[in-house]
Amino acid sequence: MKFDLDHLENDFLAIESALGDPDVYGSPSKLKELMQRKKSLELPVELYRSYKKYLENLDEAKKMLSEERDSEMLTFAKEELTKATAEIVRLEEELKVALLPKDKNDEKNILFEIRAWAGGDEASLFARELANSYLLFAKEEGFNTEILEESEGGVWGIKEMIIKITGFGAYSRFKYEGGTHRVQRIPETESKGRVHTSTITVAVLPEVEEVDVDIKDEDLDIMTARASGAGGQHVNKTESAIRIVHKPTGIAVECQDQRSQLQNKMKALEILRARVYALEESKRAALIGEARLSQVGTGDRSEKIRTYNFPQDRVTDHRIGANFSNLPMIMMGRLAPIIDALATQDQVDQLSRIEGKNID
Repeated sequence: MKFDLDHLENDFLAIESALGDPDVYGSPSKLKELMQRKKSLELPVELYRSYKKYLENLDEAKKMLSEERDSEMLTFAKEELTKATAEIVRLEEELKVALLPKDKNDEKNILFEIRAWAGGDEASLFARELANSYLLFAKEEGFNTEILEESEGGVWGIKEMIIKITGFGAYSRFKYEGGTHRVQRIPETESKGRVHTSTITVAVLPEVEEVDVDIKDEDLDIMTARASGAGGQHVNKTESAIRIVHKPTGIAVECQDQRSQLQNKMKALEILRARVYALEESKRAALIGEARLSQVGTGDRSEKIRTYNFPQDRVTDHRIGANFSNLPMIMMGRLAPIIDALATQDQVDQLSRIEGKNID
């Protein structure tokens, strides 16, 4: 297989040149666009440069074998030929992966929603533990986090938590986590030692700008109320809580964690835009039959992407049929092996579909 990626290398050099222009730094949006584009090109350009180098080495080795008569030089040429051939094969495979079509949302920040679904207090408790695991993982991966909304449930548990995770590539790192997560363990309140099964749903929504989704003012029902829960005198005396309903889709968002009505409204609109965008994306994917590793289901126990089995110290991801041990460390944020395995399988599936089309 031959790759001709001079155009990508030229684009990369042009971006490097543009980033050397002081005027670019006066436009934050332009600077962000250039930096993101440069980041997306770094790996394929690096691989392509290595690929070209080994193609040259291969040609030189072949030439040496045809012209040389010295035994030591011929041995050297054969070694170089073997090495260059192996490296070319390896780099071709890595380039195939690096050049796979990118999800247009991969580079975006995300809104990460966790909800207790079935299982009462135990589901609420595990929802908090799972949320903490993701917060630790995000920190370990170098992302910033902000809890936009949190509603308590049960003893030390949560009914729902919405986390904003920011940083280049946040969506690409977390997108496989969307779906229903099942936990099997003996609750602390279980006197007979029986294993209980509970479910938690996770939704991963790419952050969207106003231009990404068209939400008209006339399509919104906006209601205010007094915030409830902890917060002292402020939440008890002001109409700061906001509930927004998007009439065309029926999507409703409530926000009360911010101190002012305006702040809550801005956060609620941010969440609403992300949910409407995600709904439209899921409709589009269904229309074209697009395959995905994860989908948010109904939250029923039978609809699961992953099971956390505490008695057997095992996490099973049902989409790839893989098991992972050391559950305590996983709950401490060590999610990278699971997410890496899902990303690898996604790449394999994409390559299979592309190669299948080429064969047809």
